[in-house]
Amino acid sequence: MTPAELSELPAPQFWRRVSCCLYEQLVLLGVIAFTFLVPNLGLGILFGVSLPSWLTFLYLYSVLGIYFVWYWTKSGQTLAMQTWRIRMIGANGFNLSRRQAIWRYVYGSLWIVPCIFLQWIFHLEKWQIIEMLFTVALFIWPLSIFLDRRSASLRQSLPDRLANSRLVELPKNLVKLS
Repeated sequence: MTPAELSELPAPQFWRRVSCCLYEQLVLLGVIAFTFLVPNLGLGILFGVSLPSWLTFLYLYSVLGIYFVWYWTKSGQTLAMQTWRIRMIGANGFNLSRRQAIWRYVYGSLWIVPCIFLQWIFHLEKWQIIEMLFTVALFIWPLSIFLDRRSASLRQSLPDRLANSRLVELPKNLVKLS
């Protein structure tokens, strides 16, 4: 499709976004297992070394950032987005530039800030923190599409609005199995 044709496509509906996000979280479990758990288990078992929590957070944030930025700049779609026929495009219909993809990742991860605040206020521990992060990332953050009042077919989430990017739903006839 040409960039002009991509720009004309509608935005994915709320439940398609949620489904894609859920699938993305499953894919990210594999990414994290491969890039984080294996090396850190090796460090812990062989040398008895454990990374401080702030360094662990920065490492995971960077690994996930590389994953998203690479896919968004390469094809406009992560693995989950390919399955759900969703594509990330810039305002002009082209793939995101590296700079734009980095900013989209940063804006898209802002949902962590209220989670940290809630964890601090309610003194959440262990599984409560994971449940809160999962709920906010999966349901509450995608609700930001309803803040966009321009048009129901063009609704974009807060991170897309800030990064000048768009999610579009690809038509079924464009799906190619490779």
